[in-house]
Amino acid sequence: MASSLTKGAVDPSAEKTFFGHPRGLATLFMTEMWERFSYYGMRALLVYYLVSGGADAATGSQGGGLAMTAATTTAIYSVYVSMVYLMAMPGGWFGDRVWGARKTVAIAGFVIMTGHLTLALPGQAVFFVGLLLVAVGSGLLKANISTMVGHLYDGPEDPRRDGGFTLFYIGINLGAFVAPFVVGTVGKEYNWHLGFALAAVGMGIGLAQFLIGTKHLSPKSSQVPNPLSAEERKAVITKAALGAAAIAVFYGAVVALGAYTLNWVLVPLTLAGLIIPVAVLVRIKRDKDLNSTEQSKMTAYIWFFVAAAVFWMIYDQGGSTLSLFADSKTADTVFGLGFSATWYQSLNPLFVMALAPVFAWLWLWLARRNQEPNTIVKFAMGLVLVGGSFFVFIVPMNMAGDGTMVSPMWLVSIYMIQTIGELCLSPVGLSVTTKMAPQKYASQMMGVWFLAVTAGDCTTGLLSLAGVDLNGTIIIGIQASAAVLAGVAVYAYRKKVQALMGDVH
Repeated sequence: MASSLTKGAVDPSAEKTFFGHPRGLATLFMTEMWERFSYYGMRALLVYYLVSGGADAATGSQGGGLAMTAATTTAIYSVYVSMVYLMAMPGGWFGDRVWGARKTVAIAGFVIMTGHLTLALPGQAVFFVGLLLVAVGSGLLKANISTMVGHLYDGPEDPRRDGGFTLFYIGINLGAFVAPFVVGTVGKEYNWHLGFALAAVGMGIGLAQFLIGTKHLSPKSSQVPNPLSAEERKAVITKAALGAAAIAVFYGAVVALGAYTLNWVLVPLTLAGLIIPVAVLVRIKRDKDLNSTEQSKMTAYIWFFVAAAVFWMIYDQGGSTLSLFADSKTADTVFGLGFSATWYQSLNPLFVMALAPVFAWLWLWLARRNQEPNTIVKFAMGLVLVGGSFFVFIVPMNMAGDGTMVSPMWLVSIYMIQTIGELCLSPVGLSVTTKMAPQKYASQMMGVWFLAVTAGDCTTGLLSLAGVDLNGTIIIGIQASAAVLAGVAVYAYRKKVQALMGDVH
């Protein structure tokens, strides 16, 4: 059936497809699946490796880590995740103006693989170099691989397009689901560096099959849409060199004075992760080229951006605060069968794969009856749910206060509530971003959406660096209350926001 939709003079019956989609989708599906395998496998290990050997590590856990406190670990984790999403913007710029999407993804895969191999080496200094390489590579890849999926189809009206992105999304979650069982278990229970090496192997497989299957991709993926002129290239290189030199001189002086600590890196990165999203939104909002309708939509979009930042502030603690609780205060057996705490990181992709089709059907079913909640209400639902998940979290935290190991079902319930909230907010946020983007910034607004993740995670990082105990019931309750109140505020002002959105619903 789908082969009749293909274009060109090639005999449709002779063309190989991937579940009725262009053959190139298989290449991108596998690339993203293996990249997510490496990324989420490493993420499942990260907080445990950082606290291992220190006072906040679980009793009887493997040694050989960096012996950091839970607060520092949460800050590092939050800053790392925020940098991945922050790097998506320059990643898109490289794809658009320097290398083209295909070359950028190939380079990104190599950088990620090198980063994981560096993590596999012992030593704190090389560990942070590896973390930086993985963040940079992930940002480069994330910004361009989805673009190449779009290149496979005959524009937005191609009837296969939505199905193709759905298959691609399955690849993301499949890799994320399997990784904690493989990379997480081997790394946490046997050898940290072997686990990081397995993440490198995963990315290596993804990179190899991408290079082999690149012939199936659209020629558009090799093009540089808006290449730099010679003058622009010279200016960019000069500014980058001056910036790198200034940073080198500054940190050289800090080290020479004997004042260097890890906070000299974490604090500037955290502040940058908060300032850059605000600066980008202000620059777009103040652009005089935007007409009144676009200005109005951008004002409405700021509501969604702030709401999303609050959501991700809590949601992304599933890999830090919840992970630490899982390791030290949650039973590690079910029906007599033991398991690694890293396995909890597979719950979110499992629930996404199970519930996403249900939500897609539910919204259509409600739409046919003119009862589907609009975008604003869905955002409010997402915020209330993620806040509610932390109210639920307070219960097992109190139960574990006397040393009791709580049931794993508490965390299973919390991750499920958060995933339902994600399905209310995240896909809708992606959609509303494309609908409300000013024409001038149409290709940049997806990067702006990712900056909401950066802002949320950097808020968590800043709290940790300020000495706030994110593993305490009081701060968990404050965060839960903030999310629920934000959801209530979004719902209360829904008519005002809808008026600002104009024809977007």
